[in-house]
Amino acid sequence: AELRKASKRLSCHKRYKIQKKIREHHRKVRKEAKKRGRKKPKKDPGVPSAAPFKEELLREAEQRKQRLEELKQKQKLNRQKEHEKKRKLEAKKNSVKEKAERKESSGKSKSKNNNLLDKNSKKSFCRELKKVIEASDVVLEVLDARDPMGCRCPQLEQAVTCSGEDKKLLLILNKTDLVPKENLEKWLNYLKKEFPTVAFKSATLMKDRTMEQVRKRRARVDLSRTTECFGSKCLLKLLQEHGKTQNKAIQVGVVGFPNVGKSSIINSLKGVRACNVGLARGVTKSMQIVHIDKQTKMLDSPSIIADPSNNTLALALRSIIDTEESGSADVLEGVDAILNHCSKQQVMMHYSIPDFRNTEEFLTLLAQKRGMLKKGGVPDIENIAKLLLCDWTGAKVSYHSQPPGSQRLPPYLTEDKIAEMQACFNLKNLEEENNNTLQALKCPSPASSIIFQSAGMANGTIEENKVTEEASEWENLETSKEEEEEEDFTESDDDQDDVEEDNNDVKEVNQASSTLAVALVSPTHDFLFSETEHSNSLLLSLDKTADEDDAYDFNTDYV
Repeated sequence: AELRKASKRLSCHKRYKIQKKIREHHRKVRKEAKKRGRKKPKKDPGVPSAAPFKEELLREAEQRKQRLEELKQKQKLNRQKEHEKKRKLEAKKNSVKEKAERKESSGKSKSKNNNLLDKNSKKSFCRELKKVIEASDVVLEVLDARDPMGCRCPQLEQAVTCSGEDKKLLLILNKTDLVPKENLEKWLNYLKKEFPTVAFKSATLMKDRTMEQVRKRRARVDLSRTTECFGSKCLLKLLQEHGKTQNKAIQVGVVGFPNVGKSSIINSLKGVRACNVGLARGVTKSMQIVHIDKQTKMLDSPSIIADPSNNTLALALRSIIDTEESGSADVLEGVDAILNHCSKQQVMMHYSIPDFRNTEEFLTLLAQKRGMLKKGGVPDIENIAKLLLCDWTGAKVSYHSQPPGSQRLPPYLTEDKIAEMQACFNLKNLEEENNNTLQALKCPSPASSIIFQSAGMANGTIEENKVTEEASEWENLETSKEEEEEEDFTESDDDQDDVEEDNNDVKEVNQASSTLAVALVSPTHDFLFSETEHSNSLLLSLDKTADEDDAYDFNTDYV
């Protein structure tokens, strides 16, 4: 039951008692006022009618009042000037303090910005990636199954194979559920001739606190596609067998271009969300160590930086720069490159869009269909282009590329190197496990998947010295503004002299007002003033002298 407010109603007995007390109080107050009596203010009797020169005296009294008012106004103006000068001086002091504080804060912000820039900079990415390669015994190069050749980095493979140490390189074909089975088999047969290749499908939705809430709220939703993981047992077996041959705990580095699923693979092997994942590129900024078991450590690494010499397609799909931060021209070029490497009919079927002549028309139609409009119903081409790039790098669009017709080994790979990389691994078991994974996967049909023409291997930058950083904007400090502020708040010597003069004027006015206060008496007393008193009161330094007016002159003797 809801609580009600207390009632303000009173019993009649109580109400009458309160009214009686109030009446008694008012009566008492009136009695005391009668006893005291009312003191009326005394009125000025004015100049008696019998007094000689009455009109002159009244005129002189009025003139005194006017002069007193003028003096008061002068004093008021001087006070205002003095307050303004004080305000200026205080503002100057405050500005000096603010500048000192601003310098301190700017120094702190610079150090913070430097730290942030160090973490987000391409050089730090290269530094962390090199740490992972040097520290790992086995390097897993993660490839997107939709475009495996475009995800391979020759610089990385050369750095691992030619390191001189006993490092192994494994290829992981991730996102296998977005590719037709026939195409996936072709790629596995092509890649296993160079490096041991594992077909993998990572779980994108890991078990954590939010997972239970999703199950409770949406019980009917099929979460099998996002929570199921394929290929994890096969990969763990391979790593454990290699660890037994080495007779030590091994460190496994996971490397690759952005959005290929490096962190998702580690989470799938661990069974818990150990690493942060997201659609944005470059979520992982430093090396992270995740313990799978006593004998295996996984090292998560930042993405490989795509070399600027790559074609527009490679830069659009494999660049580490986020689509939100990149310019609209770069995004549009990237979308144009993607559309040029795809079948137009299949793109129209996938997006349910009519025929289009160019990229802008395609983006306009797509924006209108998805309701991405600006003010006035104008299609938002920039945002729809960014969204399309995210879809193609993420796991929303199903497309596949064909492997090359002939097997051409890269210059850094020889038959001896291939044999060295395939040693210590049971390739028969690996092939069986891959076949089991292919049978268990729910792959799209070839008709529903878009045919994509791969641009070949994407060059990456691993060496920190070869990275070209762009100049940061915050380094250009606003020195001109600070100089202008200094000029505004600096006060000249003339202004200081004016302050001193005004102070002297105020002192003189105060002295004059004190003498006038003595001289300003009622007209009846003025009639009885002596000649000397009148002369002293009229010799004040006022604006107008008594000689200029027609007032009565008390210095002359009329008798």
